[in-house]
This record gives sequence, C-alpha cells and structure tokens, in this order.
Amino acid sequence: MIVTLDHDTTMSPRAESEQNASVTPDNLFINYLSRIHRDEDFHFILSGIVRLLNNPLVQTYLPNSTKKVHFHQELLVFFWKVCDYNKKFLYYVLKSSELLDILVPILYHLNDSRADQSRVGLMHIGVFILLLLSGERNFGVRLNKPYTATIPMDIPVFTGTHADLLIVVFHKIITTGHQRLQPLFDCLLTILVNVSPYLKTLSMVASTKLLHLLEAFSTPWFLFSASSNHHLVFFLLEIFNNIIQYQFDGNSNLVYTIIRKRQVFHSLANLPTDYGAIAKSMNRRSKCREAALTSPETGGGRGEGDPPHGVEGEGEETAMEGSRPALPAEPGTLNATLPDTPHIGQMTERESAHPPANESEGVVGVTGVEDMKDIKEKKSTKKDNSKAKSPTGNESSFSRSVKTRSSLRVTAPVEQNGQWVPTAEWVHSWKSKLPLQTIMRLLQVLVPQVEKICIDKGLTDESEILKFLQHGTLVGLLPVPHPILIRKYQANSGTTTWFRTYMWGVIYLRNVDPPIWYDTDVKLFEIQRI
Repeated sequence: MIVTLDHDTTMSPRAESEQNASVTPDNLFINYLSRIHRDEDFHFILSGIVRLLNNPLVQTYLPNSTKKVHFHQELLVFFWKVCDYNKKFLYYVLKSSELLDILVPILYHLNDSRADQSRVGLMHIGVFILLLLSGERNFGVRLNKPYTATIPMDIPVFTGTHADLLIVVFHKIITTGHQRLQPLFDCLLTILVNVSPYLKTLSMVASTKLLHLLEAFSTPWFLFSASSNHHLVFFLLEIFNNIIQYQFDGNSNLVYTIIRKRQVFHSLANLPTDYGAIAKSMNRRSKCREAALTSPETGGGRGEGDPPHGVEGEGEETAMEGSRPALPAEPGTLNATLPDTPHIGQMTERESAHPPANESEGVVGVTGVEDMKDIKEKKSTKKDNSKAKSPTGNESSFSRSVKTRSSLRVTAPVEQNGQWVPTAEWVHSWKSKLPLQTIMRLLQVLVPQVEKICIDKGLTDESEILKFLQHGTLVGLLPVPHPILIRKYQANSGTTTWFRTYMWGVIYLRNVDPPIWYDTDVKLFEIQRI
C-alpha cells in the first residue's frame, strides 16, 4: 500500500526537457487519498492504525493468546504518508481522543530501539512524526492527560502525565542511545520546545531529567567540541523560559529543581570566553577520551561532540517492572543505509502561536522582538525564497543553521588542518545571546525567599518548600512574556528523499528470503552487515 503512495516529483533532465511535450501523470492513489474528507472515514483509518500499533504492546495473562503483528515500521510510514497528503486527516488526528494512543506506541518503539543500530531508521520516522504533531497546539494541550498505562518500558518509574513520559523517554534516548542518533537531538529538543508553553504540571522526575540535559550540554568541553552544540542549550533554555512565563503556577517541581541546580545557570552565564580557558577545557576532554579508550571497561567510546553520560547526580534508577533493557543489534544483522538527516532548520519554519491581535498590542519580550522581526521578514520575502535554490549537500550543518536561525547568528568558526577550532570571538558571539534573563530573575527573587524560610522554620524536607513554591507568584516580577514561537514541520526535499530511501530499504530487507532481489542493481541504498 505504501509503495502506491511513493511518488517521485523530481524530474530527470530528459523529462525536464520534454515537459512541454508531455505532462507527468498524477499518482491516482495519492489523488484519491488526498480527497478523503468524511469523519467516519478518518475514524476508520485512525482506529485501525491505533489498534495495530498497540497490538505488540498488549499484555495478557495467557501466553500466545493474542497474535502479535510486527509491521509497525510500515504502519508509521503509512501514517506519515496519510498525514502528509491529507491535511484534513492530520487535523482530525490532532483533535481526536486517540491522539495519545498514537503517541505511546511511538515512544515505546523509540525507547526500545535506541541502542540498536539497525533500527536507526525507525527512530527517525518516530521522531519525524512527533515533530509534525508538535507543531499544533492541540498536541501540547493533550499531553497534560495523566499517564496511566502499564506498558513495561525501560525508563524510571514516575507518576505524571504524557508530557512526563515524553521527556523521560527523550532523556533516555539522548543519554543512552546509539551515537548515530545524535543528528536527532535538535529534533527531540524542538519537539519539547513546541509543547513546553502548554505543559501545566511536570513531575519531579521529568523536571530533573530536563535539568540533567542542560547540565550535560552546558559543560564547557561539550559546548566547545562542535560548532553547533550550543544550539542544544538555546533549545533547553527556551523550554524553561516558556514554562516559567506561561505555566509557572503548576510547575513548582521544575522551579524547585531550577533553584536546586542554580549553579548550572550561573556557570553558563559565567562561561569563560578567553582562549586559555577554552584550550584548557578541550585538553581536559582529550585526556578523558584517551583514558576512556584505553580502559578495558569502555569499548570504543563516543564521538568528539557526543553528550557526557556520567553527570553527577544521575545515579542508578529503578526501571518499570517487567521491562527489558534496550539491546544493540545482533552481529550479522542486515541494515540498509540512509541519507543524512535533514537539518532542523530545513525541516521547520518558525511561526508565532499568538493571534495577530496580541502581536499588535506589543506583548513582546526582549528575546522575542528579534524573532517577531524574523517572522515578518520571512512572510514578506516568502515569494523570493521560494525561487531560491536549496542549499547544496556539501554545505555544513553550521552554515545551514546560521541561515535558518537568525537569532543565533555567530562568528564563523575557524578551521585548522581541516579540524574545527573554537575561538574566543565565536564563544562570545553566542554567549551574549543566551536567553538567561527570565531564569536569572526567577532565581534572584525566589532563592532568598526559599533560603529564608528554610532558616526560619528549620526546613529539611523538600515537600514544605514545594508547598511554598506552589502558592508563590512572580506576577509583575518577570520580564514581559515573550511570544510563543512554534517550529512547524515543512515539507522539503531532504525528508522526501529520506522517506523514500527508508521505505524501500524496509521492503528490501523484508524480502531477502527467498532472494527475489538477486542479481538486481539497487542504487538507492546499500546493504550493510552490522
């Protein structure tokens, strides 16, 4: 079925020269799929996808009493195709009560596949679908529904909402996933940025995970080890700012965690920019890597720009009962190669979530003025941009990032002998743009109050502090709320090529026995043995 929906819209040079003589025929399957509009038809499609996606997750008392289906990859591709070709179906999904029944199995497969190199494609498609859904407000609002499912997952036990589940799984992917997943970090954090203004109550577990990510990504050696690593810190700070500005009242757990980990923000604000400190951080990292590579307990190590795993305070945690750890691929597993992951700047376009009336009233914070200008400029130059050529494949991710995120303009990095070298000017150029104003103001107001109440009442229990924070308010004390910026997925040639390659790779590997592909010349991908 998904093969019938594969339509190559790119034209070969020969076809392009003959386009006046003949018109490329439409794909009738796509044509009719895009015309479906009745709610009962949408319900039939969505309920079928939900039922099949949740089939492997069904828990029964009698072994083998339920037949398990294992074509979740094809189901996710089909779901993506339907959402892509029929926007009415996408909006139906977003307003449907079954939206979270799509989310949970996707998160289950993401968590289960994070260590398996042969399932990198499955990880990508799951993240792409969540990125598509996160661009709409309804998705963020529905995440506040309590999570009561009993699906055994290799994650810490928590009591909270689907938003907590999303954050905990993403944290697990980032900190314990395969190193080939690092290109997805931008997408994962973009999803959290998109939903953050609507998250009413985060659990202590999820709050701790978010702070742990910031603690890991804000270490000097990680920030200096790659030209785009600082973008991850910008994303995380935007998440905190959105929650503080728009959902402060219900998020005492996050506020308490920010106060406890305030040194992380102070260290970030005082990040050294001189050459000596930069060189010292990089030398320390090099020594740690050499020690890790020579140690018999650590096999292979991770990439130069990979996030640190062992940050202090992140100890062993109890996983859900009945869960099994994510396992790497078995030796000899066949795997189809995939194109490079499109950069987040190519896949998304920033839009304001505020209605036009709010924009005209001037409800724009210090950090939002520049972004609002970007939006207006983007709208005014949309026609010109549509005619411009897309960036070449040789262009670095850093260059693309600078073009697509004008709020993160930084000094161009320096290269020596083909290797990237951080400079003091480069560090200063983005450090001065860190959106720390809201968080620093929060700490300035609340830390003295919390310290005073602890001294006066001799508090040692965090529950009393949480009660104090629950009844506290920062109205009139924080900067003017910045506008909510949503990064919506935009169709692009990069993801189109990626999905075509992934889909045919899945089909190829599903049909290697009997060898129907024997003596064929497949050029779209290569088959590798792990």
